[in-house]
Amino acid sequence: MAVGGRSSWNVWLVSGACGAAGLLALHSAVPNGIGRLGSLLETFLPWLGLAVPVLGCLALIVRSWAGLLACLAPGAVWLWMFGGVWFSSPPGPYDLTVVQHNVADDDADPAGTARALLAARAGLIAVEELTPAAQPAYQGVLGASHPHRAVHGTVGLWSAYPLSDVRPVDIRPQGFPGSWRRALRATVSAPGGRVAVYVVHLPSVRLGPRGLASAARDESAALLGARIAADPAGRLLVVGDLNGTVQDRGLAPLTSRLHAPPTGFAFSWPAGLPVARIDQVLGRGAEVTEVSALEATGSDHLPVLGRVLLR
Repeated sequence: MAVGGRSSWNVWLVSGACGAAGLLALHSAVPNGIGRLGSLLETFLPWLGLAVPVLGCLALIVRSWAGLLACLAPGAVWLWMFGGVWFSSPPGPYDLTVVQHNVADDDADPAGTARALLAARAGLIAVEELTPAAQPAYQGVLGASHPHRAVHGTVGLWSAYPLSDVRPVDIRPQGFPGSWRRALRATVSAPGGRVAVYVVHLPSVRLGPRGLASAARDESAALLGARIAADPAGRLLVVGDLNGTVQDRGLAPLTSRLHAPPTGFAFSWPAGLPVARIDQVLGRGAEVTEVSALEATGSDHLPVLGRVLLR
């Protein structure tokens, strides 16, 4: 290879490695004003780590030692940001398990989906996109083992433990109709103690020519964040389809008040080839020690299971 050619490869590879490291470390500096590019980047932020093996292999092929050395920068930043998530520790103690699933309003086999959720042996089963037509199927499968139920609009909670103080939560963005009912709150008397549980489904986002359309979701997240801030419960869980990852700054008014599990990517969407976890189990005063993705159902989301330490 000519010296000039290798020099060009050095420049491209070093620039690519430095760019990947910069985007990882300084993702919050990417502006959201145009197409919400910052939120789009943060949705898929862990995948920037793929730049390391790709650039590294190219550097080896063209024998660019400068490029290979430069790959250490994004590799180190990725490990600093996501190493604790990637290298999962053994599961610790927990008091409560919860399964959360966007069951899809067009699921042709709701009873089969309900049986799949029941097989996880969780004390709480939270669902979104629950239709009136599908409710009897879920009740028929879950009712015996989870006799306590709360449903509001298209979200529902089946519990093996008593529920109290069940109430709807209004997180409608401006201009949304009153029929849009996608959040509820209930107090669960679990074996480890009482815990407030919010089941929520934030508005969908769309990716189009103008970028990420997430304004309604962000507004709904801010409304829910305000409700969480005002909730006096000492232990609280938010479970549901947030239509965003915990890194997405659009959800910060909500996620900044809650704690995410320290380990496990548990990508949940889309079910066929999961690339992001937009289905969340988050806590305040209740530690979510682990979240894992379960087997696919008839939905375009995977169910996720969270383990919660209440004491």
